[in-house]
Amino acid sequence: MIKIYNTLTRRLEVFKPIEEGKVKMYVCGPTVYNYIHIGNARPAIFFDTVRRYFEYRDYKVTYVQNFTDVDDKMIEKAKVEGVTVKDIADKYISAYLEDTKKNKS
Repeated sequence: MIKIYNTLTRRLEVFKPIEEGKVKMYVCGPTVYNYIHIGNARPAIFFDTVRRYFEYRDYKVTYVQNFTDVDDKMIEKAKVEGVTVKDIADKYISAYLEDTKKNKS
């Protein structure tokens, strides 16, 4: 039995998936205006651990993470670097994915 704290009810409750044997996770990802730091590494590590635990418990997990790709910090960074906001997003999304990919060795 898995118990999870429900912030809505403010109680520890038994986890019951909407679909038997399946878990769908939507995780808010980083705002990509710079390289990864402890603030956006923590959720990546935490939710990856949760995902792995559900898989260990034989759930089929669908894991989705977004990127905030328009933000005041990004607009300012684009101005400073003389590029577009899309350029900033692409650069730091690539860096984030590289920094968080599985170690193959």
